[in-house]
Amino acid sequence: MTSQPLLSIRHLTTEFLLAEKRIACAIDDVSFDVMPGQTVGLVGESGCGKTTVLMSIMRLLPSNGRITSGNIYFQGNDLLALSEREMRDHRWKDMAIVFQGAMNALNPVMRVGDQICEAILLHKLMDPDAAEKRVGELLELVGIPHIRRDQYPHQYSGGMRQRAMIAMALACSPALLFADEPTTALDVMIQAQVLELLKDIQKRLGLAIVLVTHDLGVVAEVCDSVVVMYGGKVAESGSADSVYNQPRHPYTQRLLAAFPDLNKPSDALAFIPGMPPRLTDLPTGCRFHPRCDVKTAPCDKVTPPMIETSHAHYAACHLCQGKEAIFS
Repeated sequence: MTSQPLLSIRHLTTEFLLAEKRIACAIDDVSFDVMPGQTVGLVGESGCGKTTVLMSIMRLLPSNGRITSGNIYFQGNDLLALSEREMRDHRWKDMAIVFQGAMNALNPVMRVGDQICEAILLHKLMDPDAAEKRVGELLELVGIPHIRRDQYPHQYSGGMRQRAMIAMALACSPALLFADEPTTALDVMIQAQVLELLKDIQKRLGLAIVLVTHDLGVVAEVCDSVVVMYGGKVAESGSADSVYNQPRHPYTQRLLAAFPDLNKPSDALAFIPGMPPRLTDLPTGCRFHPRCDVKTAPCDKVTPPMIETSHAHYAACHLCQGKEAIFS
């Protein structure tokens, strides 16, 4: 890996305008890096802002969403400074996304091969004959026989549809792949196959991957580093090994404690009392303090800075003793 990040997010904040002029702060002051060839896992409960991070990077927010501050650097270029036309040139060609729910993401009335071919022709990367050959190669790459190119999405199984979405995302040879809950609604065996496919493709093509999931087992299996999110903010980040073996934020500790341990099947699972905060009514101070059993005096009043607790391991918690605040 090179020393320069492929993707660098700095102080990214995204809001949604709701009815009656209410504002939902979906992500708040989010910062992290993705190195070339690295797999980064975005982890957290539903509604913590993981998917919104991806949609903000790709600039695919709905009409009521807006990025209010921050920077998104891809290969050194600030994506937020680009026009929509310039941004379209980056989508699929430089960065691509595998959307959650493959059946809904695929067009039900278009042949699967045509949908993959469309992205190639849209970016004028090759002539139609070469694009057709490329479609066959991509289908074979993800384990789908090219003879099924002319079938429709409903003729594919759930696992095949997910593989087809991966093939579509790879159509223009991007350097960065976003995978939003790629194993949702798949059975355990198919989940394992999809994850193994992603690892194999990454090794062969040298992709960087940002994987959104709430499944800690998936992160442990495929990710090099982890970004733990809560209430729209980054609670903790670091290498997967460091975060799993030495979690510093109470939220991360509780998440890991709630994960089943096959070595101790009789132990009762831990749980986190309460509910994640509503994005229209966020608590002051640390977002996690209403559910935290180790909170201290400043937790409900002062937002904790992101602190380096050990080498390349960061946490936003008043209890953490470390060096200096980062991402300033």
